[in-house]
Amino acid sequence: MPANSVILAYSGGLDTSCILAWLVEKGFQVTAYLADIGQEEDYVAVRKNALLLGAKEIVIDDLKSEFVCEFAWPGVACGLRYEGRYLLGTSLARPVICKGLVRAALERNIGHFAHGATGKGNDQVRFELGCAALAPHLKAIVPWRDAEFTRRFKGRQDLIAYAKAKGFPVPATPAAPYSTDANLLHISYESGMLEDPAVSAPKGIFNMTTDPEDAPDVAQDIEIGFEKGLPTSVKVLPDGAEVSKSPVELFTILNAVAGKHGVGRIDIVENRFIGLKSRGVYESPGMTVLFLAHLDLETFCLDREVLKAMRGLKDSMTDFVYNGFWFSPECNYVRDCLLRGQNDVNGKVKVRLFKGSGILSFCSIPSLRIKFLLSHSS
Repeated sequence: MPANSVILAYSGGLDTSCILAWLVEKGFQVTAYLADIGQEEDYVAVRKNALLLGAKEIVIDDLKSEFVCEFAWPGVACGLRYEGRYLLGTSLARPVICKGLVRAALERNIGHFAHGATGKGNDQVRFELGCAALAPHLKAIVPWRDAEFTRRFKGRQDLIAYAKAKGFPVPATPAAPYSTDANLLHISYESGMLEDPAVSAPKGIFNMTTDPEDAPDVAQDIEIGFEKGLPTSVKVLPDGAEVSKSPVELFTILNAVAGKHGVGRIDIVENRFIGLKSRGVYESPGMTVLFLAHLDLETFCLDREVLKAMRGLKDSMTDFVYNGFWFSPECNYVRDCLLRGQNDVNGKVKVRLFKGSGILSFCSIPSLRIKFLLSHSS
């Protein structure tokens, strides 16, 4: 195992590009690792720039199916919603990235891993705990907690100057006054101008959802099928074809339809693992519809006392995932308990989407063969 080998969780942005070049300067052989989890990216340009900055290799890993099947679906089935509101779009993405990164590191006999998360966020904990659980021998290099790195790079202007010196193309447009993180499940917006809770999120900030005021004036019905608590099909009513072939395709359809009708926006202040409070603006159209549909189907299908016992387990697992403990034994245990409780959560749920809300119309349960009306507004 080469002592100077490192795999870098690479986004292609300014921070991780500068970190890549800095690691090369320090004498490391750098493998840049980019997980494709549904974010929009110019992968040709990313590959070109990583090699330009001195990467020995760049791995672009398509994890979309793994992300949905192994992380998003259990997130829905286990009813995960942090502090009653946040559907963990970023939190669920980090363990699949760790899993892919460690897999790539083991295949190449790499001895270190690095990431670009800062010292005030949750991602540093998620990456380091995830990699430590999967490959304890991998040593972490964390530039934003490294005294030499932070003395040299005190802010964005230092990074831009360094990137230009290395020939990395820095966008000419001004930096957005907030940061974003995107994947198939959601987009998050935080920091910058959004640090002030009194400042409303700009109207043009959102990318996955239509502003509810501008959403269609006619409601859209969809029908979602579940087996053992996991989504299996979606049908856009009244005459759309039922889609059940690919989980990624199913999720993409839900994002598009729910997003068109403005469903899935929240603007919250949350409690981070490291003790800070943070304001986050999120849009999660597909996850929001799935959560609402599953919640009511589960309530209908399961015994009252089972539901009561599940509440505490859901809260525990939500905290585990948010705080980066997906691969911990306690999280595995609670997840197994919750998924076992989903054996009877089978049926189809009709949801009406209208100007930012998802209203449950009825559940169809094959074993009971009845329909009933509920009203559930998000």
